[in-house]
Amino acid sequence: MTCLSYAWALARAAELLGRRPERLHLVMVHLGGGCSACAVRDGRSVDTTMGFTPLEGLVMSRRSGNIDPGALTWLLTRKNLPANEIEDVLNQRSGLLALSGTSGDTRDLVRSRTAGDERAALALDVFTHQCRRGIAGMAASLSRLDALVFTGEIGEDQPEIREEVCAGLSVFGLTGGLRPLVAERPEIVSEPGARVPVVVIPTGETQQINVETRALLNRA
Repeated sequence: MTCLSYAWALARAAELLGRRPERLHLVMVHLGGGCSACAVRDGRSVDTTMGFTPLEGLVMSRRSGNIDPGALTWLLTRKNLPANEIEDVLNQRSGLLALSGTSGDTRDLVRSRTAGDERAALALDVFTHQCRRGIAGMAASLSRLDALVFTGEIGEDQPEIREEVCAGLSVFGLTGGLRPLVAERPEIVSEPGARVPVVVIPTGETQQINVETRALLNRA
């Protein structure tokens, strides 16, 4: 579904920026229960944080994201944990849930951090740092950065997360000071004249399925 999300977001971002998709170099970030980043060069995906399984890449709600393979062999050989238990832990009991000890939902964690919960603050710090690392890694596959695009439930609905991610990416010409409120439509949330616009696109997997289905039927 993430590929559908990126396809939809690319088309909407191009419309919003007034440029053809094939003329854009973008880093796109899908943040939700699953999280990933994608590099788009000349309208085509050329790199992604995703891997063989949904585990690879960014820290997620309950998934670990990237982890040292040595940690897995250590669990197998030193702790004698069976492979199926390790798989369950990495997919269901890791990520934000494990870091915070309370929730894998960033909305809960933002509220808990405000109330002084240090583990919630740690979980959000790790999450936003990993997002920045993912964005930086994707930018390495581009020759320029025309915009940063957020989508997914967290990307759409959590202005605190967007702000913290962008505020730590000044090396790429990104800054904080983003508009916190976004209507349910594509919007540029960075300041006018920003060197690198920051765009928020509501998730559109279902709409993209409709677009691609109609295109296939028309060809037939």
